[in-house]
Amino acid sequence: MMRTRAIGLLAIGVALGIAASASAQSFPSRPVRIVSPYSAGAGPTLFLRMLAEPLSKAWSQPVIVDARPGASGFTAIDLAKRAAPDGHELLIVSDAHLAINPALFAQLPYDPERDLVPVARIYRTPFFVVVRSDGPYADVPALVAAAKARPGHVSYGSQYVGSPSHLGSAEIAYLTGTTMIHVPFSDQPQLYIAIANGDVDWALSTIASAQALVGAGRLRFLAIAGPRRSPALPDVPTLAETGGPAGLEVTSWLALMAPRGTPDEVVRRIHADVTRALDEPAVRDKLAAFGFEAAPGTPEEVVRARRAGAARYGEIIRRIGARAD
Repeated sequence: MMRTRAIGLLAIGVALGIAASASAQSFPSRPVRIVSPYSAGAGPTLFLRMLAEPLSKAWSQPVIVDARPGASGFTAIDLAKRAAPDGHELLIVSDAHLAINPALFAQLPYDPERDLVPVARIYRTPFFVVVRSDGPYADVPALVAAAKARPGHVSYGSQYVGSPSHLGSAEIAYLTGTTMIHVPFSDQPQLYIAIANGDVDWALSTIASAQALVGAGRLRFLAIAGPRRSPALPDVPTLAETGGPAGLEVTSWLALMAPRGTPDEVVRRIHADVTRALDEPAVRDKLAAFGFEAAPGTPEEVVRARRAGAARYGEIIRRIGARAD
């Protein structure tokens, strides 16, 4: 009896192994769609379209990037979590969707751990303190001194409540012992126009987001919120080098996800191909042009980064009382 049962369990295990192997070998059998919660013209979506080219060659199938912005990423995530778990429907998200939103929203319409499977980390992007070029702040100490001299008068903008730029800016205010006004914007370009016009004093920005107005001479980067200078802007000092809070790092990272239930063999196949694509010179050049830094990572590393980010950002959100609903 026991021998018969053991043989039966072995047969089931072999069958499952064969099925998983078959899933990996048959992937992809049709075009692959990557849903993006960002607009068609946003840096992440534009880079994904670049990444789609080597992936299309590797898979001999079209890779379509489908921009579905809005609703804090809920629209794109809902599409992905309801898709067939076979690797043909993927999702790109940032740490904001995975690590910040669970603490920010009282009722989140998705569970980052239960609804989605991590496939690969793609890149990270550092944030910089950006101000008006002809404004009163020559450096970070001047900005902090103004905030201390007039509590509640210096303002910083962000893309939305609970964004990495919002929480990072709030952390700078906390660490410098200042009280500043947060001004959230629903339209990202308007944020930088407001700074250039002097309506808002400063913001934390990625290179890609502010580069157009920096290039036009209307904005400038004062410092990078990180432990080391960026290869993309080597002349811009770190916060610590300018006398700002040491040890503070504000970054955002992007990860590729799949619907829960996607076979491990398929996840590993996609991860390997994405990692190879990220190592191609043309892809690396595109990353550098956007100010992004390649940061390929395993599914396990995505999980660890999500949990570390949730702990850190959760503390900031509780401290400042930020809510998004």
